[in-house]
Amino acid sequence: MTDGHEVICLDNFFTGRKKNVAKWLGNPNFELIRHDVTSPIMLEVDQIYHLACPASPVHYQYNAIKTIKTNFFGTMHMLGLAKRTKATLLIASTSEIYGDPLEHPQVETYWGNVNPFGIRSCYDQGKRIAESLCSEYHRMNGVDIRIPRIFNTYGPNMIEDDGRVVSNFIVQALRGHDLTIYGEGEQTRSFQYVSDLVEGLVRLMNSPCTTPVNLGNPNEFTIRALAELVREMVNPQCKIIQMPLPQDDPTKRQPNICKAKEVLDGWEPKVQLREGLAKTIEYFRSTIDHKRGASEGVAPSNKRIREQTKGRPPQKSGVVLR
Repeated sequence: MTDGHEVICLDNFFTGRKKNVAKWLGNPNFELIRHDVTSPIMLEVDQIYHLACPASPVHYQYNAIKTIKTNFFGTMHMLGLAKRTKATLLIASTSEIYGDPLEHPQVETYWGNVNPFGIRSCYDQGKRIAESLCSEYHRMNGVDIRIPRIFNTYGPNMIEDDGRVVSNFIVQALRGHDLTIYGEGEQTRSFQYVSDLVEGLVRLMNSPCTTPVNLGNPNEFTIRALAELVREMVNPQCKIIQMPLPQDDPTKRQPNICKAKEVLDGWEPKVQLREGLAKTIEYFRSTIDHKRGASEGVAPSNKRIREQTKGRPPQKSGVVLR
């Protein structure tokens, strides 16, 4: 919008929150619509960033069938919109396409190693069929597509119960809880700060590339190393405890970003892990402190409410349905 574009934002607010776009409300170039992409919508647009779908295991496993519907029907409806309006469609794909990879680091030509009926398959296979739909709409109907495969991304505006490892560790440490790792914590991940991802998405949208492109930070860390770094930066008194390893948890994750550098004018992540963590920690610290202050200074206890209303007639409540 600062570049003069008009933006229409669709969100069903399953994991999104209005406060993330609150500063744009009232801007003449911004429109917010509560909508679920599993249902069609008629709009006039030039570019579509199809980012819909919960990306955390906690959320995409909460309603696995809904996750599959979002990836299939949601993508089909957005492709239909792109076909009708001749818009470019960018679909947020994922490193989960590669499953538990036998090739390391992962390049775009690697087909992956995915369990097609495990507890993560609603997301892994959902994104695979979404890529297939995009590819067929491109081949059969000439729809202009972009397919970023997004690796682990973190930063401000994540939610406290997101379920992803960076937010889990930070929130646990800020609350003085033990940091929970699964298995020995020797699984590896590559952590990309959100501003680097946004830069990559915009560059890809405005490029001519119609084949998948990895977007991620190639610096690889073990989960245990991440836990130790967060503990050092937040609360050195926290312990690191081990829990059983979840089903189909990938043992390795690291992007090869040679293609991204080539087709996106030299794009590569700029924010290193310690710097990005510092910004994310500060965000979560302010969020948790604000909630703690609100609960201590504003919300009256149930006991006090009962004492204040003792002897009064019951009051009617008004409800507005929207």
